[in-house]
Amino acid sequence: MSIWWSLRLRREAASVPLARRLLLGAMETAGVDPDISYDLSVALSEACANAVEHGGASETGDTSGAYEVTAYLEGERCRIEVADSGPGFPAVRGRAPSTHAENGRGLCLIEELADHVDFVNRPGHGGAVVSFDKILKWKKDAPLVAV
Repeated sequence: MSIWWSLRLRREAASVPLARRLLLGAMETAGVDPDISYDLSVALSEACANAVEHGGASETGDTSGAYEVTAYLEGERCRIEVADSGPGFPAVRGRAPSTHAENGRGLCLIEELADHVDFVNRPGHGGAVVSFDKILKWKKDAPLVAV
């Protein structure tokens, strides 16, 4: 069995806990291990916070005050994507921020909490997409365990 959902959220701080609670509720209902659920919810919160803070007007002039979150629980894996319409990621990546840096720590945290992470710019649309996934662990007698 699989679950997927997609949201279009305003770039407002209040949208971050909404996305997090929805993910936690879906994972609890499915029977995902609470530690895995927590890690993914923190990573989602960081990705959403980045979209809220940095996902503004793109080079193409898109000033929609929204970003999109999509989550898939399928088989033994959860995949989450957060897409915004901002300027995208700078051309230079791969440098970890210092522990005193004002920006960039959230992306490092996502990389630590997930099994696989992609940070890409949306070609032709403007904006950035943060996608990450994690292998799921299940509670005993979980209702939606992949068979």
